[in-house]
Amino acid sequence: MEKIFASLITIGDELLIGQTIDTNSAWMAQQLNDAGIWVQRRVAVGDDRQAIIRALEEEGADSHIILITGGLGPTADDITKPVLCEYFGGKMVQNAGALQNVMDIVQTRGLPMLERNLEQAMVPDAATIIQNKRGTAPGMWFEKNGRIYVSMPGVPHEMKGMMEGYVIPHLRQRFTMPALLHHTLITSGQGESSVAERIKDFEAALPAHMKLAYLPSYGLLKLRLTTFAPDQAAAEADMNKAFSELGTLLADIRVADRDEPMGVILGSLLKTRGLRLGTAESCTGGKIASMVTAVPGSSAWFNGSVVSYANETKMNVLGVRAATLEQYGAVSEETVKEMAAGALEVLRADCVIAVSGIMGPDGGSPEKPVGTVWIAVGGKNSLRTRRYHFRYDRERNTDMTCIAAMNELRKWLEN
Repeated sequence: MEKIFASLITIGDELLIGQTIDTNSAWMAQQLNDAGIWVQRRVAVGDDRQAIIRALEEEGADSHIILITGGLGPTADDITKPVLCEYFGGKMVQNAGALQNVMDIVQTRGLPMLERNLEQAMVPDAATIIQNKRGTAPGMWFEKNGRIYVSMPGVPHEMKGMMEGYVIPHLRQRFTMPALLHHTLITSGQGESSVAERIKDFEAALPAHMKLAYLPSYGLLKLRLTTFAPDQAAAEADMNKAFSELGTLLADIRVADRDEPMGVILGSLLKTRGLRLGTAESCTGGKIASMVTAVPGSSAWFNGSVVSYANETKMNVLGVRAATLEQYGAVSEETVKEMAAGALEVLRADCVIAVSGIMGPDGGSPEKPVGTVWIAVGGKNSLRTRRYHFRYDRERNTDMTCIAAMNELRKWLEN
C-alpha cells in the first residue's frame, strides 16, 4: 500500500526571528501520524508572497497533503489569503457562513463591528470553507493537481479545533490510510554508541518496513521503532514482536516502554504504590517540583517542595546542621542527606528527592568543578545518594539534574 505523505508549512516572520515558537507543527504531526499519514517535511516561511508561493510549489510536488498555518488575521501583515487566492486562481468573495460567524463572535464579546472584522469573511472562491468555531478566521480547503492544501489559523486553539473537527475526518474519507505505528523505549545509563553496539544484530534483522531511531535527551536515550503496514492488525503484530525483543535486550537500562515525560513515569509509580513525594531543591530552584506539577492529577501523590537555595534556608527550614555545611559544604553527600531527612519531616512525605550542585558558569573549584551535583532519594528507612558530573551550560546542567534526580527516585521505587 502506498504511503500518504504530508508537508507542513507555517507562515509568519515571528517564527523566523524566534519571537514565537512553532508548537503547531509538532501537534499536527502527531495527529497526522495517528491517522496513518507520513509527515515528510516541515517548512517555515515569512510573510512574503514569493516565499509562500515557492513553498506551495515545492511541497505540492512531493506530498499528497499540504497543511498551512498562519497569516489569516485581519491586519496588513497577514497576506496568506490573497496569496492563496492568486495561487489557486479566482477572486475574493464574501462567505455568508464566515460573515455570520464573525458577527456572532463580535456581538457575543460586546465589541464594535470594524471593517477589519468584516474582511475576515472574505475568502478565495476556489476554496471550500472550514468554519472556525473558536475564532473569526475561517479555514480553507483547496485542491490542485491531485493535491490537497488546507490553510488554517496560526492560533493553536483555533487550528486544533479545525484539525479535529474537519480536516482529519475528511482526510480519512479521502484516502485509504495504511497503519503507521511508533513505539518508544526509554533507557538510561548508556550512551547512544554503546546501545547501538549492543543491539546491532537486532537492528540489522529488522524488516524493511520497520525503522529504529536513536533520540538522546538529557541523560536519557529514547529508541523509537516505527512500522508501516497495510492494516492495523499486521502493524501491531510486527511492532509487538520487535518491541518485546528490544525491551528484553535492554532490560537492564530500561526506564519506560512508552514515550512520556519523567514526571508522568514517576507519578504512575508513586500512585501505584500509594506514596507521596516531596522535594528539597537547591541548585534546581524548584524546577523538579514544576515538572512534577505539570502532570495532571499530581496532587494525588505530591506534597510540595522546599527551595532551599541559601544555606540559611537549608538550616532554618530543613534542619541541615551548620557544622555539616561548614565541614562538607552545600554540595556534598552529607548535606543532601540532611536536606532529604528534613524534607521528609517538614513536608510529611513518604519519599523525597534532594539536590544540591554547582550549575555554573561560576562557583566551581578543583575539588568541585562546575556541573558537580549530589542527589539523595528515598524514604525514612532507606536513602540512596549519588554524585553526578555534568559538563554543559547552566540551563542544560539544571535540566540534566532534574531528570537524573527523578530517575534515581524511579530506580529506588522499582527496587
